[in-house]
Amino acid sequence: MIEPDSGEEKMNAKKTAFVAILSALGITLSLISLNVAPFLGSGQGGAALDLSHIATFVAAFFGGPLVGALVGFLSGIYAGYYFGYVMGSLGLLSVIGVPVGKAMTGLLAGFLYKKTGVSSGARRSSWALPLTLFSYIPESIYTVFYFLFLVTLFGTPAMAFMIPLVIPKAWIEITVMSLLMGALAGNSGFRQFMNRFFYVWPQKNLPSKENKIVQ
Repeated sequence: MIEPDSGEEKMNAKKTAFVAILSALGITLSLISLNVAPFLGSGQGGAALDLSHIATFVAAFFGGPLVGALVGFLSGIYAGYYFGYVMGSLGLLSVIGVPVGKAMTGLLAGFLYKKTGVSSGARRSSWALPLTLFSYIPESIYTVFYFLFLVTLFGTPAMAFMIPLVIPKAWIEITVMSLLMGALAGNSGFRQFMNRFFYVWPQKNLPSKENKIVQ
């Protein structure tokens, strides 16, 4: 079998730190924004400003789809708790369901950033704006499905009244974040800082001579 060398172990440590720091940032942004700007609360659910996807998009930009999905999921845990127990009564369904939707956005954003070459600097940073917007489409559809059908599987009546409030609010948030990602993608200083202090994602597999073969 192949035993990773110290270089690969260091790379994995940076990867773990990258995910942990971005997830913590996402949870912090979510905690602050949700508690500062709630604008609807009812017995079944609620809506509020949620900025956790800033961390999701940054993670997807530098880490790719899987890291974007992981950070999106972890960053969404507090929002799931907040909408499930503080502002609403969906409970565990919200704790799991909200992060799943956010993971979808991180997954697609990371895929699009990587495939189009925006994250590697091969394409203009202006591409980051439409790609970020596009990456939210699956979560937007999932949110509609969540309120209309998924909640009914757990004994809660369909919550169609939430859709015209939550979806436009979310698209406004994503639009602002898209502008932010466009600015960050074109900022060479920010890119160098992230690559230097957090994690540089390899473009190729490690050469075989850098691994030790253990019989």
